Amino acid sequence: MYLRDLKGKEKDLLGKEITLHGWVKNHRPQKDFGFITFSDGTQFNSLQLVYDKENVHFKELSSLRVGSSILVSGTFQESSGAGQDYEVVIKDFTLLGDCPEDYPLQPKKHTPEFLRSIGYLRPRANLFQAVFRIRSVAAMAIHTYFQNQGYIYTHTPLITTADCEGEDQMFKVTTFDMSNVPMSEGVVDYSKDLFHKPAFITGSGQLQGEAFAMAFSRIYTFGPTFRTENSNTKTHANEFWMIEPEIAFCDLENLMNIEEEMLKFVVSYVLELASDEILFLDKFQEQGLKKKLEDLVSSQFTRVTHEEVITILKNANVEFEFTPEYGEDIAKEHERFITEYFHGPVFITDWPKDIKAWYMKVNPDGKTVAAVDLEIPGAGELMGGSQREEDYDKLIARIDEMNVDKESIDWYCNLRKFGTCVHSGFGMGFERLLIYLTGVENIRDVIPFPRTPGSCEF
Repeated sequence: MYLRDLKGKEKDLLGKEITLHGWVKNHRPQKDFGFITFSDGTQFNSLQLVYDKENVHFKELSSLRVGSSILVSGTFQESSGAGQDYEVVIKDFTLLGDCPEDYPLQPKKHTPEFLRSIGYLRPRANLFQAVFRIRSVAAMAIHTYFQNQGYIYTHTPLITTADCEGEDQMFKVTTFDMSNVPMSEGVVDYSKDLFHKPAFITGSGQLQGEAFAMAFSRIYTFGPTFRTENSNTKTHANEFWMIEPEIAFCDLENLMNIEEEMLKFVVSYVLELASDEILFLDKFQEQGLKKKLEDLVSSQFTRVTHEEVITILKNANVEFEFTPEYGEDIAKEHERFITEYFHGPVFITDWPKDIKAWYMKVNPDGKTVAAVDLEIPGAGELMGGSQREEDYDKLIARIDEMNVDKESIDWYCNLRKFGTCVHSGFGMGFERLLIYLTGVENIRDVIPFPRTPGSCEF
């Protein structure tokens, strides 16, 4: 039996013998009795096991060390002690896997930095039990939302030759012996490589996703993406997961409706199905976390243009570290101010075209694009999306203007020739969402095995 099997059946199991297998998370042996905090990983909350000197295994039980795996049988009963409603009085016991005294994950407070150094053990810590359970629940929430809405889950390639994010942002893929790279007239001879051309690990599945949206109307991708950015901030990693829906017959206004609806659904889903984990994180990680999430679900999302945002920032009686300017990007401090100014999430639309990607639709003013970023209180930018340019000639002109390699994306451009339509899409970094959902500040602590500059462990 697993611990999760007990939930909702406690009254029926009272006085009955059950058998469990799992790990010792804490142990308090006394002269005549002892208490074991037991977990099998199938639910967040642990179960207390108790034994006394009448137990034939008393000596063995008393010497149990934290981290050991055990098989126990005993009577399930109500607990008279504080901190738990039920417990198991051990009758029989088998040590499955012993653990030494120097087991690194002792029941005391550890720093996130230390826990990262033992990344193969940190899933056993309470914090990461909560975080990675929420990661699982949030992933299911995303799939549930899109599946319920009739979207097709599309697996776009991890190896690509399409330049969406820029080659300087993408890892190179090759089968060359790097100590003997074939050359031709002073440049690398890619005709001798596996794909006969430069290839990369994807930074986005958007372009391929658009091709599928032109067949299925509504699709989404959800998988790993990779960037070479040498950034050591708390919100950047070189391997992370992205959700990227692409929707045909959808303009920017409808795209924002979908973003808001999806986010509220996911947050509500997590609040309902990971309530124990949220309460734990509210107490030990971010006080007020539960209320923050509930407030988002009930909040109104403001819609405002980039130009209006810059005007608000310039008129604010605040001395920013970075001066807000028309035609330029906004900084973290500006994002924070804007969400506080509007008392909730904010969609910032119509961004200057010179700081946005080549595939975004240029607005009639010729200066801005139909792009949108969603700013969330306490988290900053969570989603970025746009209406895609559906006009072939305008797309080609924009590609030429930005010196993008047309050859690698000729198929993408051709989508505008064969039954084009207005369409839009957005991307959301899954780990950015998890930072918001858990209150954990560092992206390294919401990814099971983070890959960041100078760190590729485990």
